[in-house]
Amino acid sequence: MSGHTSDTSPPSRSSKEAVIPGMPVNQVQPYSQTDDQMWLDVIQQMENTYAELVSYQVELEEKNAKLENAQLFIQSVLSSISDALIVCDINGIIIQVNEALVATIGKPADSVVGKPMDSLIADSNKTMITEFPEHIRSGSIIDCEVDFLDNAGKPVPMAINCSARVDHENRLSGFVVTGRPLGELRKAYSDLKQAHEALKNAQQQLVQSEKLASLGRLVAGVAHELNNPISFLYANMHALQGYEKNFKAYLDAIHRNISTEARDKLRQELGIDRMLDDITPLVEGSLESAERVTDIVQNLRRFSTPKETKKDHFDVIRVIARATSWVMKAAPQKPLIVTNFPDSLTLYNSEGHVHQILINLLQNAVDAIVGVQHPQIDMRIQQHDEHIDINIRDNGPGIADADIIRIFDPFYTTKDVGSGTGLGLYISYRLATEQCQGGLKAFSHPDGGAEFVLTLPLDTSSEASG
Repeated sequence: MSGHTSDTSPPSRSSKEAVIPGMPVNQVQPYSQTDDQMWLDVIQQMENTYAELVSYQVELEEKNAKLENAQLFIQSVLSSISDALIVCDINGIIIQVNEALVATIGKPADSVVGKPMDSLIADSNKTMITEFPEHIRSGSIIDCEVDFLDNAGKPVPMAINCSARVDHENRLSGFVVTGRPLGELRKAYSDLKQAHEALKNAQQQLVQSEKLASLGRLVAGVAHELNNPISFLYANMHALQGYEKNFKAYLDAIHRNISTEARDKLRQELGIDRMLDDITPLVEGSLESAERVTDIVQNLRRFSTPKETKKDHFDVIRVIARATSWVMKAAPQKPLIVTNFPDSLTLYNSEGHVHQILINLLQNAVDAIVGVQHPQIDMRIQQHDEHIDINIRDNGPGIADADIIRIFDPFYTTKDVGSGTGLGLYISYRLATEQCQGGLKAFSHPDGGAEFVLTLPLDTSSEASG
């Protein structure tokens, strides 16, 4: 081996030998054509790896940007939520709170994060809070009222709701508590209750005002209705007063024991027999007139009293006749009334409400035919198995299509200012649908004019008992 040296330098291309990376120099293999391709493959693989790394880097940066945006979005949402929010792990340790809770209890977020949730709760409610994790594990949702403690240790009553929180693999990871101070809720409820009461009072006043307005338009007709029986009563009482004098004179003569001839002559002169014949019809007529006055007064009370009238059996034909009489006697222009009714028809319903609806519908028809050359109102009844339809049609200008859909809206009227309140048809619709369990429709008749259809059940005793 002496005299020979070992050449460890890499072989040249001309020697047709190649060095394989990782192979000892003394094991150098002869160079071949495949070696160039191997180096190219290695370089290509390195370039592909570098390209993938660049792509991963770009994708990672995009995901980081999206994650930052998502976090900013979540933070902005949490900050804008007006309800207090507490996020806890499965053991009830606080992970995150929002600004609403910080503002409610007056404690900074750093001072509560990482602590048990029951550290924020008054002693009287801690037992309930410690049970939250167990309830969440069983899948139930808590909805209750608890007292939180503010920075000064004073209780802050809150209505809270607790719901489960799951991770990306849908595994239970904790719970979320949301709440709102009960002071706000109670104030909102109190304001809502006051507004509701004010609305009910305003509605009742509007109904009463419309009743009085309608009653004012009917004063002339009602006065006429009262005048007839009162005048009859006055005339009968005046006649009876004259008869009293004659009877007294005749009785005085009898007590003086006058002769039979003188007594018969006085009887004839005083007209005792004629007066005796008149007494019975005079008394009956007076009683009938008194009953008529009583009926009118009771009807007026039903019409004007805001209390809900009791349901009873009544003849709807008589109610229609009475309402028609009241309206027509006060109408400035007397229309021709055409009716198609049975002689009688008994309903079980609220007579006072039905009477008021008919008054409003007839008054509306009278107002619609003012200025018409030959005013006419047609009324008819269609009887069905369980209800009747009372049709009231005028020959006025009718109802425009744009007005039909709003005709029963409150304060909506097509009359001139000062001529209508816009409440008559609204109240009539409410009474028909809510108090009488019926309905009210309006449309323009094909032959002209407007027609209203009042639907009333024949018997509402089942609704009344239910």
